[in-house]
Amino acid sequence: MSATHTPVPSMVSTPLPHPVPAEEYEQCPVTDVLRRVGDKWSVLVIVLLGKRPYRFNELQRGIETISQRMLTRTLRGLEADGLVHREVFPTVPPSVEYSLTPLGETLLVPLSALADWVVEHRAEISATRLSH
Repeated sequence: MSATHTPVPSMVSTPLPHPVPAEEYEQCPVTDVLRRVGDKWSVLVIVLLGKRPYRFNELQRGIETISQRMLTRTLRGLEADGLVHREVFPTVPPSVEYSLTPLGETLLVPLSALADWVVEHRAEISATRLSH
């Protein structure tokens, strides 16, 4: 690599066909997971659950504007991807607690790196947005 180029992570340096076929893009596992973590609520839910387990209502109260329906959909999607564990306790009424799975915990590192990048570059991003 020449001195004028910066190192590029392996995934980004993978050659892609030009143009990228729509079907290939839609079936890409990276696209699939980025859709999940790129939705409005998933990252916030993952970050909160990364701190400790939460009961459903406690989690809903912790996210001011999320509806019960949206929190349910978000948790179900994260559970289906193996990132969140749902545990039902045999109480009356049953109580449910959500926590990150070991796989979900591994997502905290890249999410933290992305958050650090955003904080480092937010002024540049804001300035560019204002100039357009």
